[in-house]
Amino acid sequence: MNELEKLNSWHADWRGLRVVVFGLGVTGFSVADTLAELGCQVLVVAEKADPELLDILDVIGVTHITGEAAKGLPQQVIDFEPQLIVTSPGVRPDHDLLSWSAEQSIPIWVDIDLAWRVRDKTTRVADWLVVTGTNGKTTTVQMVEAMLNRGGKKAIACGNIGTPILDAIRDPEGFDALIVELSSFQLHYLGEIHPYSSAVLNLADDHLDWHGSFEAYRDAKAKVYENTAVACVYNTADWATEKMVENADVHEGARAIGFTTGTPGRSQVGFVEDILCDRAFLDDRANSALEIATLDDLSKIGVLTPHLMANAAAAVAMARSYAIDPADVKAALLEFRLDAHRIELVAEQDGIRWIDDSKATNPHAAAASLNSFEKVIWVVGGLLKGVDLNDLVKKFADRLSAAIVIGVDRSHVVEVLSTQIPNLPVVEISSADNTDVMPQVVEAASKFTEAGSVVLLAPAAASMDQFKDYADRGNQFAEAVRAHLETP
Repeated sequence: MNELEKLNSWHADWRGLRVVVFGLGVTGFSVADTLAELGCQVLVVAEKADPELLDILDVIGVTHITGEAAKGLPQQVIDFEPQLIVTSPGVRPDHDLLSWSAEQSIPIWVDIDLAWRVRDKTTRVADWLVVTGTNGKTTTVQMVEAMLNRGGKKAIACGNIGTPILDAIRDPEGFDALIVELSSFQLHYLGEIHPYSSAVLNLADDHLDWHGSFEAYRDAKAKVYENTAVACVYNTADWATEKMVENADVHEGARAIGFTTGTPGRSQVGFVEDILCDRAFLDDRANSALEIATLDDLSKIGVLTPHLMANAAAAVAMARSYAIDPADVKAALLEFRLDAHRIELVAEQDGIRWIDDSKATNPHAAAASLNSFEKVIWVVGGLLKGVDLNDLVKKFADRLSAAIVIGVDRSHVVEVLSTQIPNLPVVEISSADNTDVMPQVVEAASKFTEAGSVVLLAPAAASMDQFKDYADRGNQFAEAVRAHLETP
């Protein structure tokens, strides 16, 4: 047995283990801080680093390499002779440092691997309910967190959202449950965990430039179901997620639980007319169902869309797998509100709605938006990450009345639109001044609006080419809309 295999507890002897922490964002810092607390010898390697975090590393005695010295494979890393690498999940496996690590047979973890091993820091060892998918992860995880807390459990959403999972692990009081959002990057590197329940919400092309192929991306997502104890939650409308469950090696007794926006069958959660129902977690599921909430209840959360309905159904399945009472699940839904930039109504005037779904950073997310509205002036484009938009445009061609194209990858978007919908009015915004993009977008879009129109920012692309992040993109859109509507 090698040394790492013995380290399966917070209370194991981690002292002296030589670990390189690659990356110093919020997650990387939580890793370095945790390892230092465990008594490891830690070397942080990060091209970019917040000076305040570096100051803290100095205080806790963690060595660091930053800037130009951190590029590629620093000699200091080789001389350090690491026994373990913990990488920020966004780093590609072909990076020089990680390639060298693989060649040297040095294990590569992400923060999730470390968190699983040290989850017993307190006597209150949390169950893990894990969620992944191309789209809808954050909303679903937040809903599950709200449902469990409303049901009297101490739960927190963490992982690829909000609180770093190692900060949750080190909470002095501990938690009953961690609702863990996992990205495909985290899952690519992830070793073995044993979730209480798990869910893959959907699967579509995304991050193909990183993973190299759709198959590799799919296989990373599928890892979430492995070793699940109670419920593997899948999307009945997405055959790939059901296939993942069928192929997963789970604990004896784990059940496959479907969610749907249609009528649920046995062992499923879905909608009977306008009522969200549970036909999975009750004794007489062959003949009856538990009423959870109505569509009117869900409409209080935000713009009522099939995407929101699917997220709610998935969250209900996860919460009910944890034995949360239906009344508490409903109460949590009634109190829940979507985060900004997720199919958010910015303004409505003269029968025209302006919708901010800047969080739609890939075609699958954009499809959820486009599927929700009938007459769309579509604001699309940005950093496409190697994704082809042909299928998306073809599927929703009859809903588009115009397109406003932004971003560095405009040429592909314009070509697809002109090929798939030759008569569609298309306006290309070529401004190099980032602060001027959205005012031009809104001005251009307004020329195509009429009663019943929806101007939809659902870019199907990342934002970092022109904006700080998707929130900045959405905020600038909202500001431009309000300025336009206030102009006489």
